[in-house]
Amino acid sequence: MENTLSMATTKPALASRLMAHPLVRIVLGTVLSFAAVPLTMIIASRLVEKPYRILWPQLLAAVLVWFGYRFYVRRIEKRQPTELATPGMARQLGSGLLLGGGLVALTFAVLAALGAYRFDGINALSIMLLLPLAELVLIGMAEEMVFRGVIFGVTERSLGSKSAIVISALVFSLAHLPNDGVSVLAVAAIAAYGVLQAALYMKTRRLWVCIGTHIAWNYSVSQVFSSTVSGHAATDGLLRGELVGNALLTGGVFGVEGSLIALLLIAGTAAFWLRRAFASPA
Repeated sequence: MENTLSMATTKPALASRLMAHPLVRIVLGTVLSFAAVPLTMIIASRLVEKPYRILWPQLLAAVLVWFGYRFYVRRIEKRQPTELATPGMARQLGSGLLLGGGLVALTFAVLAALGAYRFDGINALSIMLLLPLAELVLIGMAEEMVFRGVIFGVTERSLGSKSAIVISALVFSLAHLPNDGVSVLAVAAIAAYGVLQAALYMKTRRLWVCIGTHIAWNYSVSQVFSSTVSGHAATDGLLRGELVGNALLTGGVFGVEGSLIALLLIAGTAAFWLRRAFASPA
């Protein structure tokens, strides 16, 4: 009897307790999901000449991110990655693309009405407009799997939805601090975007809509409106135009994501989806 009681009251092994700790899981999930990105780029740069490093390194890294995240969920969290389930994927991804692109279009429309965005014509359609998609797909997948799949997911299961929203959005915004031209408004806008993404994840319990929104936002800002994305230099996109005037409206060096208009529109959209998520969670 003593042996039975002793075995029943034995504490789990230290390794098991560590693996169950939320912070350890967040670190492991982040590493397993994101490590493929820099590794793939470094290896590709050393083995292949630059002219031949078009599209495929980013797409390969995206595939490895996919497998890394699924490995983490199955081996560490010991569950099925239902957030990446394929039934309904196309519809959810499409909804995210429409939401992200629509939000960008609305932001630039308001800025144009206020005289902060000057439209100067349309560039010729070119296949070059599609080339950045590979990198943006990689960024959308990697960041959503880390910030929503890992950080939000682990924190929600440990502390609840409200704490997870705040913590994941804060970490997401702080991750952009090294970017050029970052400001208080930029940090606030990106935090609001993190809240929006968390709300979408809560509502659908899928990452697809979040990935779609993320890709569409970055692509629309850079390749449609030819504007700066999170401090990264602007490129020639479909529309010729520029942000001019007060940095409070234009976002300054950081770009439209540092604009008061973007902050207000993103925050309003986030509030709408938060209400839907808490009213009728998936």
